[in-house]
Amino acid sequence: MSIVKDKMIKVVAPKLQADFGYKNKLALPGITKVTINVGIGKGRDPKFIETIVTTLRRISGQEPVKTKARKSIAGFKLREGSIVGAFVTLRGEKMWSFLDKLANVAFARVRDFQGLPDTVVDKDGNFNFGFTEHTAFPEIAPDEIESLHGVQVTITTTAHSRPVGLAIFRGLGFPIVTKKTK
Repeated sequence: MSIVKDKMIKVVAPKLQADFGYKNKLALPGITKVTINVGIGKGRDPKFIETIVTTLRRISGQEPVKTKARKSIAGFKLREGSIVGAFVTLRGEKMWSFLDKLANVAFARVRDFQGLPDTVVDKDGNFNFGFTEHTAFPEIAPDEIESLHGVQVTITTTAHSRPVGLAIFRGLGFPIVTKKTK
């Protein structure tokens, strides 16, 4: 069993039940899925697209889905049907192993990391964070990198409120800090 899943069951769930007054264990909020997304942007050459697909395959352990443009936009030099991104949705054991890797390894490998601002959790308790470089993940060897690209990670929960979502992610060991305003 994953360290994060074990912590969710044994530590976070009882704390949520005590702090937020959930009477039934089945009513406790949990994590339903993790979505890893990469937008292609201006580099629409096939080699760059293949690099992104390979990166997502290595990070997630499953085949990514390529997203296509639904309509043409002349201002962006975009044609209908052209590939504009790729994403992977993780559930089950792959999701828990990815969360374990994210919380314990990937954040520590980000350059000049000062912790995550508490704004990474939205009003519905979901987590959204964008890595500017995909090199933070341990599956990516620095000597094999041809071009850098960002990666967006979205963790969907059933929390339905920001305080509950923050409690879940802080309990799981995500380094979320509250920024003081001047």
